[in-house]
Amino acid sequence: MFARVRHLVKKEFLQMLRDPRMRVVLLGMPIIQMTVMAFALTTDVTNIVCAVTDHDNSVISRQLIADFTSSGYFHFRAVSEDEATALIDSGEIRAALTIPQDFSERLLAGNDAAIQLITDGSDSNSTAIINSYAQAIVQSFNQTWLQQNLAKRGITTPPPQVTSETRSWFNVNQESKLYFVPALIAVMLFIFSILLPSIGIVREKEIGTIEQVMVTPIGRIDFVLGKTLPYLVTSYFTMSVMLAVAILLFDVRIAGSAALLYGLTGIYLFGNMGLALVISASAQTQQQALLTSFLIMMPSVLLSGFMFPIHNMPAPVQIATWLNPMRWYLEILRGIALRGVGIEILWPQIAAQTALAAAFITLAAFHFQKTLR
Repeated sequence: MFARVRHLVKKEFLQMLRDPRMRVVLLGMPIIQMTVMAFALTTDVTNIVCAVTDHDNSVISRQLIADFTSSGYFHFRAVSEDEATALIDSGEIRAALTIPQDFSERLLAGNDAAIQLITDGSDSNSTAIINSYAQAIVQSFNQTWLQQNLAKRGITTPPPQVTSETRSWFNVNQESKLYFVPALIAVMLFIFSILLPSIGIVREKEIGTIEQVMVTPIGRIDFVLGKTLPYLVTSYFTMSVMLAVAILLFDVRIAGSAALLYGLTGIYLFGNMGLALVISASAQTQQQALLTSFLIMMPSVLLSGFMFPIHNMPAPVQIATWLNPMRWYLEILRGIALRGVGIEILWPQIAAQTALAAAFITLAAFHFQKTLR
């Protein structure tokens, strides 16, 4: 009995390690993913790009800004209020600090003075952390520099205080569902449009029906369109159902143009299905296609900004995310659904998404070039 089991175990190991993709999954993927994602995946909120509009421009206001900067969390860009609004809409900054014109005048007169901090509330977790950072910095400013310097001017105890008035745009109540539910649509569409087409085409290889398609008088583009359009229609149907569930059950609202969202989703889906065709062209069995899809999907989801903000990741990892179609679609989806912005703001993301889709479709067409000749 033990001899039979030993031979069977040996056979399974040989069969498992014979497949190059399986060797990558067993040996390479855990090490690579752990190394990359240990650096990239973090819930810490750092590198907070923040606009500042200092109407007071006094010694006290400049010292407060210096305290924010020296904390190591905030990086300020001096802009006007209108420019700050546009930067928040585009997602280039995550917060905007405004110091009123009578800021130092009120403090020197012994009165409290307020500053305003507007945050991008589309990411509720980051917003709460940014607000807590700001409150801690303001409290430290009150307890140290302000008390010491106003005491020299004869301001009696208790000294005036700087208070922070915070506002969260796009998600006033900082509900996490408004951030995660739309993102789940992007994740499910990515999995659906990568996994099903790649496995479906490889299944035809295994049962032999792909040869019948190859002998028909079709070209590369005909083949790509014929294999992607059915899944595209099905993906649109799935997206509509998920949107309906998000609206009815989770009270998610599309603040921008739904027509624009559907149009840009088509670019996202076409690119994903082009990638699926590339996977199917290089795989001989459904198991190989499944393993290759898994190798692509897991890093793509984790490095898309779905759970971990991209701007918190190291610079090399951020550059690598440029090749991730889900990263750009998530920014488009959140921009339209949460911020209500349009093409004039989202054109960089749209251009990147279109370029990736064109590259994947072209690569898929050339992969099938020899087969179709």
